[in-house]
Amino acid sequence: MKIIVITSLVLSNLFFAQTVVPDDYRKIPDILDTAEYLYPFIVPDKEYGYWRVLTNDTDPEKAVIYESQMPDFMTINEPLPEKGFFQQCMDNRCFSYILACKNERSVYFSSEQQLRDFIGTVDNLPEAILLAQTYGFSVDTSNKAGGSYKMEDKHISLYASKSKGCPEIKESYFIKINRKTGRLESKNKGIYFKSEDCDTSAQTAPK
Repeated sequence: MKIIVITSLVLSNLFFAQTVVPDDYRKIPDILDTAEYLYPFIVPDKEYGYWRVLTNDTDPEKAVIYESQMPDFMTINEPLPEKGFFQQCMDNRCFSYILACKNERSVYFSSEQQLRDFIGTVDNLPEAILLAQTYGFSVDTSNKAGGSYKMEDKHISLYASKSKGCPEIKESYFIKINRKTGRLESKNKGIYFKSEDCDTSAQTAPK
């Protein structure tokens, strides 16, 4: 029995050790693990007179996450959409969406695919992280296997994370994003973290 347990531990440690991040990948800054801090870095693929990111909070003052420079003469008063991207629950502040103004008309972006369309070409690291989040990936800044990057002219490469189960298991994914098209390719690099406890209050949705 002891031999079986020791063998299992050795194999487990070898398995976790397989997630090796190359030296030329830099750690993603801690602040970039939260979606709200990524939106200001979006450079929309098309030109909009004004745009803002909101939650479905019924209080207009609390709903705004980020807004671009708004002309003094422009006012937008639109009803809340029924759904949005990064859906976490069914109540207040459960999802986000973008409301933009183009040619004096309001345009909604309220799904993961529409957020990708709004971003368009991937200009910077925050856009790349947002794009990855629309596919269910997250950033784990506590470990390079789940939170590191490399910038290149044609691609942005990430090591991102997906978590599941209780106790929580975190898997490392290598992600390669085409900066021109936004096309994302991913490969599972294996488990790099396994919790010993089961915390049912933990949230796995994008922050």
